Amino acid sequence: MRTQSRRRPRATLALAAAGTLLAPLLSGCWVGAGGAGSGGDSINVLMVNNPQMLELQKLTAAHFTKETGIRVNFTVLPENDVRDKISQDFANQAGQYDVATLSNYEIPIYARNGWLHELDPYVARDPAFDQRDILKPMRESLTAGDGRLYGEPFYGESSFLMYRKDVFAAKGLRMPARPTWRQVADLAAKADGARPGMRGICLRGLPGWGELAAPLTTVVNTFGGTWFDKDWKARLDSPEFEKATKFYVGLVRAHGESGAAQSGFAECLNNMTQGKVAMWYDATSAAGSLEAAGSPVEGRIGYAPAPVERTSSSGWLYTWAWGIQKASRNPGKAWKFVSWASGKGYEQLVGDHAGWSDVPAGKRASTYANPAYRKEAAAFQERTKDAIESARPGDPGVQPRPAPGIQFVGIPEFTDLGTKVSQEISAAVAGRQSVEAALRKSQKLAAKISEEYEGR
Repeated sequence: MRTQSRRRPRATLALAAAGTLLAPLLSGCWVGAGGAGSGGDSINVLMVNNPQMLELQKLTAAHFTKETGIRVNFTVLPENDVRDKISQDFANQAGQYDVATLSNYEIPIYARNGWLHELDPYVARDPAFDQRDILKPMRESLTAGDGRLYGEPFYGESSFLMYRKDVFAAKGLRMPARPTWRQVADLAAKADGARPGMRGICLRGLPGWGELAAPLTTVVNTFGGTWFDKDWKARLDSPEFEKATKFYVGLVRAHGESGAAQSGFAECLNNMTQGKVAMWYDATSAAGSLEAAGSPVEGRIGYAPAPVERTSSSGWLYTWAWGIQKASRNPGKAWKFVSWASGKGYEQLVGDHAGWSDVPAGKRASTYANPAYRKEAAAFQERTKDAIESARPGDPGVQPRPAPGIQFVGIPEFTDLGTKVSQEISAAVAGRQSVEAALRKSQKLAAKISEEYEGR
């Protein structure tokens, strides 16, 4: 098992500097009292504004606070903004927030920098939480190099291919059991225009290391490419990386959604829901929205594994998880919130209130054994579980990697590098430059990081 670089001081400064520079530009919406930190019977939680988190926010006062007496003050922000605000507060150990939504990208990095509470002692004193029920890939992705636990998943996801079964049937198209990207491109061409205004496929083109760079990197992996080889040599100018990028950009330009260069997860979800695209490759967590009661496409979507070329699987591994800041004044109360929000009881609560297809799944084995969930999420639950369990963050491609990660490279610098590279690729999606030009610029950016890591 490969380990991440132990290089820490410059990484710490980079994250802290990024947060310090960006924080004055951010604004949040407080629910409850805020101030310079929590105290007494309240905790401050900073979280992303995804639908699952907004549902949590609605349920907290009437259930968690009523049961425990602990008031939760939420700050809810869009993904890019919340990451910047978290990086500032946690890097400086300001203690304004007790708990924050972090991913399996940030948690190992933050843990090594000493910004998070270790959670093993809390888990040991809370047997009802049932840590062993958390799916193994999720448990392992939220530990540091020392094997200690620093995060608990709120929901987990991989990636898969979603397609309109009714459109395919009408066109006489068949989705292979394990599609290749070449087959997907052929299907996209045949499904393009199947209905008025319908395009063949939706793929993210919106800049961002967690937007365009995520699905693109899975394509790069399975085409045989990598951002860095095992010796930290930047490889964005390799034939494999170029081939994968040309394929991705060419597919979305030829048969992708309108306005692809500004389309991220939310835009593609909207396109799929409104019948504007016949296929969509993205996060497994999207299925809950597509199959929700009242969705225009409920029952019309088929699900296939993430397409491959040279690897046996290519789906990513991702979780929005809870991390407790080391500087928290109320770590015990913070754990009670984390235990509740990531516990079995919360999933039951959501199932009862909103329906089982909306539960924050992808993290607990018991969810996939629950008859109510299996029935309501029958269209996608097995595909999701299989995708998560087949993800290989330590070995996602055809060559050794210097750091773990499927849709990202597990180093602090990737947030900046991934975003800048995705801006270049997005410009190619928009037709403002060639893929070759985009990758020449991107290689120079990655080579600067190579210089810092080579020999370590």
